[in-house]
Amino acid sequence: MTLPFNDSPSENPYYKGRGAQINPKNRFLKGEYAQEHAEGIDEWWQADVPTQIFEEHAKTLVNKVDSPDVGMWYSMNPYQGCEHGCIYCYARNSHQYWGFSAGLDFERKIVVKKNAPELLKKFLDNKNWVCKPLSLSGNTDCYQPLERKMWITRQLLQIALDYKQPVGIITKNALVLRDKYILQQMAEHNLVCVFVSVTTLQEDLRQKMEPRTATGLQRLKVVKDLSDLGIPVGVMTAPLIPGLNDHEMPQILEMAAQNGAKYAGYTVARLNDAVKLIFNDWLYKNFPDRADKVWHMVESLHGGHVNDSEWGRRMKGSGNISEMIHQQFRIHTKKLGLNLEKFEFNTSLFERPQVQLKLF
Repeated sequence: MTLPFNDSPSENPYYKGRGAQINPKNRFLKGEYAQEHAEGIDEWWQADVPTQIFEEHAKTLVNKVDSPDVGMWYSMNPYQGCEHGCIYCYARNSHQYWGFSAGLDFERKIVVKKNAPELLKKFLDNKNWVCKPLSLSGNTDCYQPLERKMWITRQLLQIALDYKQPVGIITKNALVLRDKYILQQMAEHNLVCVFVSVTTLQEDLRQKMEPRTATGLQRLKVVKDLSDLGIPVGVMTAPLIPGLNDHEMPQILEMAAQNGAKYAGYTVARLNDAVKLIFNDWLYKNFPDRADKVWHMVESLHGGHVNDSEWGRRMKGSGNISEMIHQQFRIHTKKLGLNLEKFEFNTSLFERPQVQLKLF
């Protein structure tokens, strides 16, 4: 059954190039802006707007990750919000902490931590820091389109190289190749591993589901280019959404292996908090012929709900469809020689660059 949204084109226009089509209420705010009529003075509300940048003078950058099932110790996020506009993104909910909506606001109101490089240096210079890998990023994509202009991720990687600080990267943007020579230098000492998220090879689905990302074939080319440079690289087939892209996993894994990927992982869709409303609205607008089926299959992954917060189960799901996906992943990764060994970051080389004292 659909959730209560007005499907009238005049009331809810479709924004091409955006994932979310609505701005659900921020649960942390008492008041909200609303459109009363799709005419006259309210016409400004319907028009899509260019991406807005909000500069934040952050106090911290590195966050300890307490969740035991995400495969990272610490994360750093130079951006909040993401222009990629992926409709399923769990990070949408965190945008509400900034006073924005998890919907359209998430992909067109981006918070930039311009002082991120300074914060990373300060963090690494702390004498109490015991080297562990840092992840770029645990929340939004560090190589989203805005990075082409801001160069913050590039600066963070250069600092990591200077300190011999290991870094894990996950992205779905070909912009990562811009920094391939820094990554290559880090790879020589096992200081970096890159995972490329490949969600679908169906271009018509990608344009609707993750509208401002690189195509699936471009992402596989990124895998090849990184691999050719000796940079350890893997793929994430995530999230798998039954009825939309789950059937593509074998092909994606095969093509990834052919292009040099050594590692692979997956997660299933889980629609927590406001993402449930945003995804439901998107699904019924774009795939009305199979929306009910897809929605119910997502529910079957999580015990009759579209989200499960239980650690260890929330990422993989449970039930028959979940087990089928897991067996398929296990069979194909074994057949293709993926995940034969676990990548180990080298934390033994970490050192703080010596500051040369000036004589007066």
